[in-house]
Amino acid sequence: MSAIRIGTRGSALALWQANHVRDRLSALGHAAELRVIVTTGDRVLDRRLENVGGKGAFLKEIEEAMAAREVDLAVHSLKDVPTLLPDGLALCAFLERADPRDGLLSGGARLVELPAGARVGTTSLRRQSLVRALRPDLVLEDLRGNVDTRIRRLREGAFDAILLAMAGLTRLGRAGEVTEALDPRVFVPAPGQGAIALECRADDVAVRAAAAALDHAPTARAVTAERAFLAALGGGCNVPLGAHAFHARPELELVGFVAAPDGSACLRGATRGSDPVAVGRALAEELLARGAGPLLSH
Repeated sequence: MSAIRIGTRGSALALWQANHVRDRLSALGHAAELRVIVTTGDRVLDRRLENVGGKGAFLKEIEEAMAAREVDLAVHSLKDVPTLLPDGLALCAFLERADPRDGLLSGGARLVELPAGARVGTTSLRRQSLVRALRPDLVLEDLRGNVDTRIRRLREGAFDAILLAMAGLTRLGRAGEVTEALDPRVFVPAPGQGAIALECRADDVAVRAAAAALDHAPTARAVTAERAFLAALGGGCNVPLGAHAFHARPELELVGFVAAPDGSACLRGATRGSDPVAVGRALAEELLARGAGPLLSH
């Protein structure tokens, strides 16, 4: 097989992830090279993600290059991957998950200690709704850009605190700057948060076989439950929701929530089971039965 062409965004975190995959494939005897692709999500920084295609804006051009056979494998942060993929493409591996929690960076105050009126930077609807539910006295402001840009704006005083994924900070060697790692049972992560997903053409037998060697079965079980919950709710970037699966061998325990964007309502639930897809669907059905529908349509 010729060298596997890996499509990736050009941010520091995306390149870390792509290089990590390339190195692991190389260790297994597969030649691989990176192809950097600029996505809509990277280009358009002055509008909210849901206005430029949702989180799929970080994938569109890479998936188009894969469909056109210009690249063979894509490396994604799984939380950015929609549950519906373009025809002919498939997720072929989930790498072992890193820390799935959200991290609060501030001048030293924890979330409960921030003074009323403190400015918190995040563009994530999920994080905004959780902050509003837990601390309605804080002021939420949009914050986009790569990790370095976001932390620099905090240090410059544009915000009193910001929220970022612990996994990305850890991979970039910046976890030491986190003031507080938030409890995932309370501040529930996005489905798939902390996991790296590999995507390829569904009919590319050789690449699928190479990627399969990197698949981490416990991570795959957990994120399958989380994404089944997301799919059953029809959720995406426009809906404040979260889901995280804990291993409670031999079962999974899935916690999740759906919220109103303004934090005025937040439905939480949890369930257990051994079949990841069934667990995800069961929790979604429970929340729908309890009134999640109007929150989703809102």
